[in-house]
Amino acid sequence: MDSQTSQPSQASPSPHSFQVDLRGLVDLLSHHLYSSPKVYLRELLQNAVDAITARRAEQPDAPATVRLHAVDGTLRVEDSGIGLTESDVHSLLATIGRSSKRDDGIQAARSEFLGQFGIGLLACFVVAERIRVVSRSARTPDAAPVEWTATDDGSYTVRTLPHYARTEPGTTVHLVARAGAGEWLAEERVRSLARDFGSLLPYDVRVGDEPIADLPAPWDRAHPSPTTRRVALARHCHELFGFTPLDSIELNVPLAGVRGVAYVLPSAVSPAQRASHRVHLKGMLLTERAEQLLPDWAFFVRCVLDTDSLRPTASRESLYEDETLAAVREALGERIRSWLTGLAAGDPERLAAFLSVHHLGVKSLARHDNEMLRTMLPWLPFETTDGRLSLEEFALRHPVVHFTRTVEEYRQVAPIASAQGIGVVNGGYTYDSELVEALPSVRPGSVVAELDADTVTAHLDAIDPAEELALSGFLAAARARLDPLGCDVSLRAFHPLSVPALHLDDRAARHEQARAEAEEQADDLWAGILGSLRGSAPRARLVLNHLNPLIRRISSLRDPELIGTAIESLYGQALLMAQRPLRPADSALLNRAFIGLLEWATHPDTGEDDRR
Repeated sequence: MDSQTSQPSQASPSPHSFQVDLRGLVDLLSHHLYSSPKVYLRELLQNAVDAITARRAEQPDAPATVRLHAVDGTLRVEDSGIGLTESDVHSLLATIGRSSKRDDGIQAARSEFLGQFGIGLLACFVVAERIRVVSRSARTPDAAPVEWTATDDGSYTVRTLPHYARTEPGTTVHLVARAGAGEWLAEERVRSLARDFGSLLPYDVRVGDEPIADLPAPWDRAHPSPTTRRVALARHCHELFGFTPLDSIELNVPLAGVRGVAYVLPSAVSPAQRASHRVHLKGMLLTERAEQLLPDWAFFVRCVLDTDSLRPTASRESLYEDETLAAVREALGERIRSWLTGLAAGDPERLAAFLSVHHLGVKSLARHDNEMLRTMLPWLPFETTDGRLSLEEFALRHPVVHFTRTVEEYRQVAPIASAQGIGVVNGGYTYDSELVEALPSVRPGSVVAELDADTVTAHLDAIDPAEELALSGFLAAARARLDPLGCDVSLRAFHPLSVPALHLDDRAARHEQARAEAEEQADDLWAGILGSLRGSAPRARLVLNHLNPLIRRISSLRDPELIGTAIESLYGQALLMAQRPLRPADSALLNRAFIGLLEWATHPDTGEDDRR
C-alpha cells in the first residue's frame, strides 16, 4: 500500500462514567423538580409502603407497619417491608435512577407499587445532611443486617452489622436535618405531612402512637340514608377544600380504576379558571393541583379521588398526559353528565339551585352534546324580551326565535322589539348564540333567525305619506348631517313613546363601516383593494320616533343648522343608550352637538321663531 495514502490506525477510546455532583443534583431537585421540601416525607412513606407490598407479594401474612419518630431534629422511619441485602444496598441505594421495582420477580407486580423512577432516598437530602439506613432482608433471612450511611457531599459507607442489630426483616431510615431545615423534621410537621400524604394508605402507619390513616375513604363509608351520606360528604369537603358544596357526585369508575367524589362549587367561577383536584395514587397523595383530570367544561366541581391506573410524572406531583388519562377524563366527564341528567329527571329543585349558579358550565357542555341540550332545554335560563326563560318556553311563545349575537345589539332593540311583539333572545353571552342556533336540531319545527335592522324596521309603523312628504326638508337635513358617519335616517311610529330615536345596525353594516374607515386612512394601493371589497350591505340607520313629542318639536324647526345639531345629539344619545363603543368620530360629534346646543340656548339673538 502507498505510504502516502495509508491512514494511521486509531485505538478505540476508553469509556468513561458520568460523575454526579450530589449537592448540585439535590439543588436541582429542590428548585426545579419538587415544588416543596415536604415531598421528602412522601418519598419515605412511598419506599416503606412499596417494601411492605413487595414482602406481602411473597409472604401474604407478613406484618404491614410503618412507624415514624421525630426527635430533636432527627427522624426515624421503620417499616416491616422486604428489606435489603448488602448487594441490594450497593445496587439500589447508591445508584441514582435505579428502582427495585425494575428487578426480576417484582416487575410483574409493578402495578402494585407507588414509586417508578428510582429517585428514592435522594429526595431526603433536600432536608437532611446525613441519611442512615439499617435493613434486613426477608428474602434472605440468614443474611446479616446491613447499614448504609450517606452524606450530602456524595460519599457513603456500607457495612454489615451483628444479627442482633435488627432481628426482624424490614428497614429503618434515620435522617439528620441539614442547617436551616430542622422545622421539616419537627414532630408536628411530620405528623401533619404524614396525615396529608398517607391518610388513605392501606397499611398501619403511625407517627409515634397516633394512626394517620383514615380508612375507609369518605366515599367508601356506609351511611344509613342518602341524606346522611350527603351531609357526611359535605363535611369532608369543608374540611378538605374549605367550602360547603351544593352537591356531591360519586366517581366510581371501576374500569378506570377510580374511586372518589366530585364536589359542586357553591359559587360561580370563570370557565377560564383551571380547576385543581386532589389525586391519590394507590392511597398515597400524588397532587393537590391536578388540572387535566376533568373535561374543560366541568369547571364547576372539585374532585378528590384515589386511582391505581394513572401514571405520575417524575416529580410525582402531577399526572402524565397519556391515553389512560384521556380515558379516565372521559369516564369522569360521563359520570358528571349522568348526574346532571339524573337531576333533570328526578330532582328539579336541586337542578334549579345548581343552574342558578353554574348554568354556564352546563351550556358549555350542551353546545357539543345534543342529548344534554335536549335534556337541559326546559331548564337552561336565557335573557329574552319576555324575561328570563328557557329556550323551550320561549319557543312555545314565539313561532320565530329571533336572537342577537351581541349584548349591545340586544340592548338596542329589546325595548322596541318587546313593544312591537317581537320575541328576541340575547345571544351575546357566552355560548348563548350557539345554543339558540342549535335549537332546531333538538326541537324539530323550531325557526331561528338572527335579528337584523330590516326585521326591526319592518315591525315599526310607517307614518302617513302626506306627513312624511311635509317633513321631507327636515329629513333631508338630518340625512345630510349623518351621511358622513355612514348612517341613514328614517321616520317611523313606534312604542314606547319615551324613546325618541333608535340606532339600528347589524354585523354586515358594521363590517362595511369598518371597511370604509380603513379605506379613508389607507394609501392609494390599499384603498383601491378595500374599495374593491365594497359590498351592498345596508348601512346603519337612525330611526326617529314620530310619536315622541321631542321629535315632533325638532321636526318643526326651520333652521337647517339647528336641525343638524339636534339630529347629532339624538344620534349620540341613541349610541349611548345602546351602550355601543364610540368611535373617535362619534365622540367628536357628541362634543360638537353639546357645545352647539349650549350656544343656541344661550345666544342673546336667538329668536322665538328659531326655537319653534
